[in-house]
Amino acid sequence: MTLAAIDIAIILTYIALTVGLGFWVAKLSSGSMANYFLAGNKLPWYALGLSNASGMFDVSGTMWMVGLLVIYGVKSAFIPWLWPVFNQIFLMVFLAIWLRRSGKLTGAEWISFRFGEDAGARASHIINVAFALITVAGYIAFSFLGIGKLAAGFFPYEFAADAVTNERIYGLIIVALTTLYVVKGGMYSVVVTEVLQFALMLVVCVAIGVLAMNAVSPEMLKAAVPNGWNSLAVGLNLGLDWKGVAATAAPENAVIATSALWQIDHDGYSLFGIIVGLMLFKGVFQSMAGPAPNYDMQRLLSARSPVEAAKVSGFVNVVLLFPRYMMIAGLGVLALVHIGPVWTQMQADAVAAGKPFTPDFDSILPFVLSNFLPTGLIGLVVAGLLAAFMSSFSASLNAAPAYLVNDIYRKYIKPDASEKTYVSLSILASAAFAVIGVFIGWQLTRVGDLIMFIAVGLYGGYTTANFIKWYWWRLNGTGYAISMALGIGLALLMAAYKVELKARFGLDELSGFPIVFMICAVAAVVGSYLTKPTDMDVLKAFYIKTRPWGFWGPVHQACLIDEPNLQKNKDFGRDMANVGVGIVWQTAITAAAIFMIIHETQKMWITLAVVAVCTLILKFNWWDRLRDSPDEA
Repeated sequence: MTLAAIDIAIILTYIALTVGLGFWVAKLSSGSMANYFLAGNKLPWYALGLSNASGMFDVSGTMWMVGLLVIYGVKSAFIPWLWPVFNQIFLMVFLAIWLRRSGKLTGAEWISFRFGEDAGARASHIINVAFALITVAGYIAFSFLGIGKLAAGFFPYEFAADAVTNERIYGLIIVALTTLYVVKGGMYSVVVTEVLQFALMLVVCVAIGVLAMNAVSPEMLKAAVPNGWNSLAVGLNLGLDWKGVAATAAPENAVIATSALWQIDHDGYSLFGIIVGLMLFKGVFQSMAGPAPNYDMQRLLSARSPVEAAKVSGFVNVVLLFPRYMMIAGLGVLALVHIGPVWTQMQADAVAAGKPFTPDFDSILPFVLSNFLPTGLIGLVVAGLLAAFMSSFSASLNAAPAYLVNDIYRKYIKPDASEKTYVSLSILASAAFAVIGVFIGWQLTRVGDLIMFIAVGLYGGYTTANFIKWYWWRLNGTGYAISMALGIGLALLMAAYKVELKARFGLDELSGFPIVFMICAVAAVVGSYLTKPTDMDVLKAFYIKTRPWGFWGPVHQACLIDEPNLQKNKDFGRDMANVGVGIVWQTAITAAAIFMIIHETQKMWITLAVVAVCTLILKFNWWDRLRDSPDEA
C-alpha cells in the first residue's frame, strides 16, 4: 500500500516531535549515572507507570497477540501468562516495595546487596549481568523484527527486491532514529517520550476498536469462527472445531480455519487446560522471582519511594490492558472476516509454485491497517505503532548500559572514574547494543518463536535461583550462580535442540519448565550447603532494610541482638490473597475489552462487575496498607 501525502506528513511530524523532545530533555540526564539511568529518582509514579505501560505496548507483541486471538478466541487472554503478564500483580502487591527499598541502581547491583562481595557473590553478580545483557539483546531483536514487518507494508520505497531484506532495512532505519534520542537522554528522554507515545497509542486503540465494532456484526463474526470461540471457559481440550469450519465454510474462509489448525498443531496447544496449568505453575514461580534485570526493573528502581514503586506496577494494569485489547480484538475480528480471500490467493500461488503454504499470522496487523483505515487515520495509526515500537525499544536499550557500565566497568575496572566518563561510556554501550540487537533480529523470521525462547526458555532458566533468593536465607552467592548458570545453559540447549526434544520426548520450553526448575533448585540447595553461608552482617543488612517474609528465622534472631523490637513481616497471607484477587482483576479487564469489541454485551458487563469488586478489595486490602518502611504501622 502507498501512503497518502497527509499520512506520510503525520508520521514524519510524529518522528520529528519524538526525537526533538528526547533531545530537549536530554540535559536533565547529564551529570551522573543516577540521573542517566534513574532520572534522579524524581519522576512521579504515574509518569513511570505510563512509561512502563508504553514500553509494554510493543508492535511485535501486538502482532503475536492478534494472531492468538484469531486462532484461540477469547481464551487467548490466558496465553500471555507465558511471560507471565500477571507478574505485574506480584510486583504491585509486595515485590516492587521490597526491590525499591534497596536503593540500588540496577538489578545486578542488588545482587551484591543480597549476597555481599565474596567469590560466590561476585560470580552471581557476573551471571546476573550476563543474563541482563542477553535478554536486552533479545528484546531489541524482537522489537526490530516487528517494526520492519510493519513499516515495509506501508512505506512506498523498496530498498530491495527481496521482501524480507526490505523489511530489515526499514527496521534498521527506525532503530537508528530511536537510538539517537535514547543514547542522548537516558531515562528522562525515555520516560518523557513514552508518555507522549502512550497518549498517541490510546487514540489509536480506541479508533481501531470503534472501527471494528461498526464494521463487523455479530452475525459476520459467528459465521467465521467455531462454537466456543467467544468463551473464556477453559477445559482439558481447546474445544474449538476449526476442522468443522474448514469443511463447511466457503473457500475464502476455509483457508483461515486450515491455517488455524496448522498453528494450533505448531504451538502444541490442543490440550489447552494442561497448557494453562503449566503457564500458571511457571508464571507463579517466575513472578515470585521478581522482575528480570530489564526495563521493568529500572522503572521500579527509578521510583521516588517504595510505595510509589508499587503504584507504578498497579497503574500499568489500569492504563494498559483495556485499550490495548480493544486494538488487538479489533484487528483480530477484521482479519477473521476479511483476510480469507488474500490468504486463498497466497495459498493458490504457493501450490502453483510447488511450495507449501505457511500462514503468517504476524502479517494480519499490516493487512488490516492497509485495507480498512481511511486516509489520515492510517497515518495516525502507523505513527502510533511507531510509538509503540519506540517505547519498547527505548526501554530495553536504556537498560543495557546500566549493567555493562555500572556493574562491570565501574565495579571491576575503574571505580574512580568521573561521572561524565560513566555517562559517555553508557552512550557508547547503548549504541553497541542497538547494533547487536539488529544483527540478531536480522537472522530471524517469526515473532512467536522468539517470544517463546525469551519468555519461556530463557526466563525459565532465570526463575529458580531468583525465586529462592527472596525467601530462603541460606541461599548464598555460589548456590545462586550455579543454579542460574545451569538454568541459562539448559535454556540455550533446549533452544538449540528444540526439534529433536519435541520429536523424541515431547518436550518444549513450556512442558520442560518443571524439569528445569527442579534441576536448578537441587543445584541451588546443594551448591549453597557445600559452601559457606553468606556473611551474617550482609544478611542482616539486607533483611532489616527489605524485610521479606519467608524462611529468614536465623537472620531475624541475629538481628534481635541489636534491635530487640524488630518485627517480622507477617503479611504473607494478605499478600497472597491480594495476588489472587489481582490475577482475576487483570484477566477480567482483558476479557471485558474483547467482549466489548465482539458485541458480547452481557459478558462484558459481567466481567466489568468482577473488575469493580476486585478493585474495591484491592483498595482496602492493598492500596490503603502500602508503606515505605517495614517498621511503619
